Amino acid sequence: MFLQTLFVNWSNGAFIMTAIFGLVIIGLIASVLIFISNASKKERKEREERESKDEA
Repeated sequence: MFLQTLFVNWSNGAFIMTAIFGLVIIGLIASVLIFISNASKKERKEREERESKDEA
């Protein structure tokens, strides 16, 4: 009864399309977080290399 009151006709595959859209969004967010993590690791490594060269 609740699904009939919504404005979406769930019998035409809208549920599957919504699930796929959700997975795409989760994938995009995960890729951005991985990119940020890798960039910060690279920056930290470069900073440590510069500091070790300054000490020598």
